[in-house]
Amino acid sequence: MSTFDLEPLGEDALLLRLGDHIDPAVNRRVHALAARIAAASPPWLRELVPAYASLAVFVDLDLPCPPGIDPITVAMDGLRALVPTPDTAVPVAADDDAPFDIPVCHAPDFAPDLDALAAHAGLSREETIARHCAGDYRVAMVGFAPGFPYLLGLDPALAMPRLATPRTRVPAGSVAIGGAQAGLYPREGPGGWRLLGRTPLAVFDPVRVPPALLVPGRRVRFRAIDAATFARLARAPA
Repeated sequence: MSTFDLEPLGEDALLLRLGDHIDPAVNRRVHALAARIAAASPPWLRELVPAYASLAVFVDLDLPCPPGIDPITVAMDGLRALVPTPDTAVPVAADDDAPFDIPVCHAPDFAPDLDALAAHAGLSREETIARHCAGDYRVAMVGFAPGFPYLLGLDPALAMPRLATPRTRVPAGSVAIGGAQAGLYPREGPGGWRLLGRTPLAVFDPVRVPPALLVPGRRVRFRAIDAATFARLARAPA
């Protein structure tokens, strides 16, 4: 789908809708549009929130406007000028950025679902780890919890349904698979994704700028490490 729809989203936002399902090509167009709008830095823009197939554009309602014109109307006109018209192909995000390296330890205590995942895929434990680390992932969106990255690019052989009953406690830094998606749990909390390792990196830190380690559109690669390396990296300053 190369066209888009523009519609209101609440009182202070607009939604650019490029599709209605998970598709890596559509998601790359979402991020390309976000980059184009951010680069223009229009005065009415407050925030951009990309999702799998849509882009939420939050508008500054305190923007000074001519009499009889509201900021939402100004933003709608601005978006129509910034983004391609419906009969023009939407640009695609480039792949020239270097992937962000995520070290992952697959020790049994960190990977309670790894053996079940390997059996589901018909692979050995080592083959499962190798396939997971060979993937070229991209952050499609951030949601569920602050800093939780939804990653596209998972090897289809590793896709596995979520747990029938979610865990009440998933440790921070857990590397997981949910259906055909990969992700990382930024903070301790409940969750039903399959856990196959843990990273010593702080996925979310509220005092860091930016607080989320991975932002939408960023490429990601996983790298297997042993328990000793995990302990060393966990002790290192953030």
